[in-house]
Amino acid sequence: MYLWRRSAGSSWWRDHEERLRGVAGNCLAVIKRSHYKQLQLEVASRSPVQLRELRKNFGGRVEKLPRDWLKRFVHRKTRLLKVGNRKLIIPAGAAFGTGEHATTAMSLRFLEQLTRNWKPGWSIVDLGTGSGILALAAKRLGAKRALGIDNDPIAISTAKQNARLNNITGVEFRLGDARVWKFPPTIDIVTANLFSDLLIEISPKLRAAHCLILSGLLRKQQRDVIRAVRQNKIDVVDVRRRGKWVAILAAVK
Repeated sequence: MYLWRRSAGSSWWRDHEERLRGVAGNCLAVIKRSHYKQLQLEVASRSPVQLRELRKNFGGRVEKLPRDWLKRFVHRKTRLLKVGNRKLIIPAGAAFGTGEHATTAMSLRFLEQLTRNWKPGWSIVDLGTGSGILALAAKRLGAKRALGIDNDPIAISTAKQNARLNNITGVEFRLGDARVWKFPPTIDIVTANLFSDLLIEISPKLRAAHCLILSGLLRKQQRDVIRAVRQNKIDVVDVRRRGKWVAILAAVK
């Protein structure tokens, strides 16, 4: 396992965030520590080739992690992520995000509001699960069935470790591609923190759920994504914006 990392000030991050996220996707972890002015940026991968390309284009360094990196990772200093009146423990150096990014934070807010008055026993599929935060939060909020899907095996390993760290059982994490993955026959909620092009591509499949929480898109991509979901007879219920990022709450007609 290899890790690319670099420190970044606010001006560098503002200038490079969109491009870096476009390259690294959900594998990018943005770590903000309260006593430091700079952000810590990390991307983990089994292959050093992609990471060397990141180093070439964005600076930073690439290092090889020890064999027991995942065990060490879950014993790092942790942070508490509030989900309604409940909490999740997420390692501060999570290689697939800690819930602080706007797209995840807005999705968590939608999820908590949507299910606040629901009786326990509903189901959720989280596409692009990364650290598994949304799937794990769903279990805390009353989901009976929770499934996280990601196309990166390291993300799946990390999500499983986070489940163990929080003593949460009954969440299943699977390796899969959202483009070809087959939805269960009935599902209450689908959360999808994905690139806008992928959200548009899979929008017909999203009708398998009753409610949708879509994120990972920029303001300039909002119109195209909303057009795609409406074309598939999916109603847009609410839109949240934080900075240049957008999250959409939708319901299938």
